Amino acid sequence: MAAMPRRGLDQLAILALALFWGLNWPAVRTALFELPPWTLRTLGLGAGALFLFGVAGLRGQRLLLRRSEIAPVLVAGFFTVTAFNLLLAFAQLAAPTSRAVIVTYTLPVWTVIFAWLFLGERLDRRRWFGLGFGIAGLTALGWPLVREGSFSVGLFLALLAGMGWALGTIVMKRFPVSTPPMSLAAWQLAAGSLVAAAGMAVFEPQVLERGVAWGALRYETWIALFHHIVFSQALAYLIWYRLLMRLPAGTVSLSTLMVPAIGVFSSVLLLGETPTLADFLGLALMTAAAAAVMLPARPGATG
Repeated sequence: MAAMPRRGLDQLAILALALFWGLNWPAVRTALFELPPWTLRTLGLGAGALFLFGVAGLRGQRLLLRRSEIAPVLVAGFFTVTAFNLLLAFAQLAAPTSRAVIVTYTLPVWTVIFAWLFLGERLDRRRWFGLGFGIAGLTALGWPLVREGSFSVGLFLALLAGMGWALGTIVMKRFPVSTPPMSLAAWQLAAGSLVAAAGMAVFEPQVLERGVAWGALRYETWIALFHHIVFSQALAYLIWYRLLMRLPAGTVSLSTLMVPAIGVFSSVLLLGETPTLADFLGLALMTAAAAAVMLPARPGATG
């Protein structure tokens, strides 16, 4: 009886995570219309880190990392936060958002493969189904683009971002730490913001010289920034690490395949994009992969 509420809360948390990250795709693309990529990531990651540090401090949680925790936290954060966010900012500038989100969320496929290779996680029947659906979805999406020669640099960056996220996930599962999830996420966001700030200083010096014309930003940009900072950075990373500390890496990552559905349809509604039939087929198959691992197992099932 006690397991049912916990399972229900886990699935509600995964749904919230998918919603926050799914809506972040049109939010980031909207913000990129007026803010350059290094600046946007500096603002988003930095503000998200300050938010989490503040909440963690108010709750009396441990803020400082132990010496043994510094390396795994920063290495994992480099892949799941820094590289992931920066690669996707440039991917969205070079490819349609609705298509980039589907390519990025090959990340559960890579996570399941890496978890099998490096963590020894068993590929049970439901994971095999999820993995198969995910691979089929990527093939349905990517093969027409490869055949037409339209698999762009932006989509390649999105693919690298998905692989980077998977590697960071494996690092955290291989080298677990006792740092509270909120502080853990805050440190990784802070490290990512420092890398983004360095990039801003090198590639966007005009922002440092003249600043951001905050008063000239459209209200859509302000709304996009609010969602990006509070929901997709601060709250979403907190939920992600809480789930990752209790559930298998492959299960958590495959469940996030709901994000492309939300990202694609919100991009259609908010950005006016028009995905192709191959996009929708790939999306349907990848959503099926999420369902394969989210549906509760039957009592007594061994697969």
